Amino acid sequence: MADVTTHVDEVRTRRVTNAALGIRRSILQMAEVQGQGYVGQGLAVADVLAVLYFDRLRYRAEDPEWEDRDRLLLSIGHYALALYAALGEAGVLDKSELPTYGADDSRLPMSGMSTYTPGMEISGGSLGHGLGIGVGMALGLRHQGRNAHVYDYLSDGELDEGATWEAAMAAAHHRLGGLTAIVDVNALQADGPTANVLKTESVTEKWRAFGWAAHRVDGNDVPALLAAFDAAQREDEHTPRAIVCDTLVGRGIELLENREKAHFMRIDDDEWATCRTQLEERYAR
Repeated sequence: MADVTTHVDEVRTRRVTNAALGIRRSILQMAEVQGQGYVGQGLAVADVLAVLYFDRLRYRAEDPEWEDRDRLLLSIGHYALALYAALGEAGVLDKSELPTYGADDSRLPMSGMSTYTPGMEISGGSLGHGLGIGVGMALGLRHQGRNAHVYDYLSDGELDEGATWEAAMAAAHHRLGGLTAIVDVNALQADGPTANVLKTESVTEKWRAFGWAAHRVDGNDVPALLAAFDAAQREDEHTPRAIVCDTLVGRGIELLENREKAHFMRIDDDEWATCRTQLEERYAR
């Protein structure tokens, strides 16, 4: 008889992996309309978003305002391209709307805005504020007696901001076990490599020093991500959790993984077909 746990893990892994491929396909579709964008970051975080929407979050696709939903805060608002793709894959957005990304009067602006887009919890982009909002939301949900969980998706660049660490200290003080920080560590910022702008390592040890239960994982390894989220869930119920995810900008498309200027990418007209081919060769079965 096959091991039941192994079978379940295989089913979860396959479901999430397929969703991540769908997210990456939609990212290319949306970005090609504009010819540019935060494509590299979107491809990098596709696996984490697939884990969230297809294994972890409680939500109702038909009712994005459901009061007992888990909240995913996109503090890194310029990653909106990836979240729109995930919302489309999850059925919160109709995929037919995705090609309007970045267009005039679209509900899908280049930087995430909660007033425009169903499923977008906050207007992110002014980096360093997402975790503070998450602390407030987690406190509010606890006062309301709801067991909804708050996930704040932030970047290693946001660790340069003092407000992030003030929020981290407050979360531990208030014992907010209903709050998880997901830190995208892609080692890149608008001004260059993160280590050259302001050294933030060792990231995991810093979160632990602030009273969080912290786990570090390859953010592009789906089984490892599932295991990390499972491990975080088993932590003390009164302790906030941090999952530090090392990701590769452009993940899944060799042409973009090796691009020197990768923070905001301009992709030439003759390169899109290569991108799609390389994506399918890497992931499609």
